[in-house]
Amino acid sequence: MKLLAHVCCAPCFCFTDKRLKEQGHEVTGFFYNPNIHPAAEFGLRLEPLRKYSELKGTPVVFRGEYSPVEIERWAKSAFSGEPRCAGCYDVRLREVAQYAKENKFDAFTTTLLYSIYQKHDLIRETAERIAKEAGVPFYYEDFRSGWREGIAISKELGLYRQKYCGCFLSEAEAFKTKK
Repeated sequence: MKLLAHVCCAPCFCFTDKRLKEQGHEVTGFFYNPNIHPAAEFGLRLEPLRKYSELKGTPVVFRGEYSPVEIERWAKSAFSGEPRCAGCYDVRLREVAQYAKENKFDAFTTTLLYSIYQKHDLIRETAERIAKEAGVPFYYEDFRSGWREGIAISKELGLYRQKYCGCFLSEAEAFKTKK
């Protein structure tokens, strides 16, 4: 299957890409993350993905740049509903599904399904709803079983490993000090 995989960051892509290729899929990454803040963090995530793409020969489409205007647009969409991450998943997965349809991919998936910290059931529900709306299948797999392997691969390759999901709320949570 020709799969388009939304990529939140290179470390999360390591296991996901490996697993999908082992299953015989033709994988293309898709980096679209208007949630990542600040600009320095956006760059810290972009470059390792470029490095990974070159090392592993997996093509990656890079959509969007860091922009305060995009952060504002993302925030208005991402925080328009409950629970907290629902709008963010919707914004990013909608973009990947549209690209997958326009470029004749067989299906799309996301590395968000690799993270043990993300809201897995909400990601799946959101992606399945968007898949129906966009008319392109969503490929579901729970990639969390490869959590430790993905960490090992990313460390072996010397890839930057972030401390938070990307948005300013998760950044504040990750770096808050205990009183």
